[in-house]
Amino acid sequence: MTTARPLPVPDARSAPYWAATARHELAIARCARCDRFEIPPGSVCSHCGTTDPAFRFEPVSGRGVVRSWTVVRRASLLGFADEVPYLLVDVELAEQAGLRMIGRLLDGPDTALHEGIAVLVSFEDIAVGTAVPAFTLAAGRSS
Repeated sequence: MTTARPLPVPDARSAPYWAATARHELAIARCARCDRFEIPPGSVCSHCGTTDPAFRFEPVSGRGVVRSWTVVRRASLLGFADEVPYLLVDVELAEQAGLRMIGRLLDGPDTALHEGIAVLVSFEDIAVGTAVPAFTLAAGRSS
């Protein structure tokens, strides 16, 4: 499998996240000091302010609700020209109020959306051993 899309380049901080996505698992950084999730993890926890958050990556359910969205009709990133139009959703994950991430909605750009609609994480395999999180509508799906 090859792709024209850019591939993630894991560093020491993000390697556990990308290793989990390769297994089709969503694992989010959690601060060891305040126990709050953080996307993306930085050198300082945005919740408790510690400069030594000792983040650990923990699997999460991947359930969430759409807070906002946009249809991308013109690719601004190399490798996405053949995929327009596509839908990007801003999802608040169920594990923690305010825990948000952005991903593609795989149901397509013509999907009828509204704020609060339930979604589930899914994964796009973009290269051998490389997957990126995306979302699908939760309606009618069992987990």
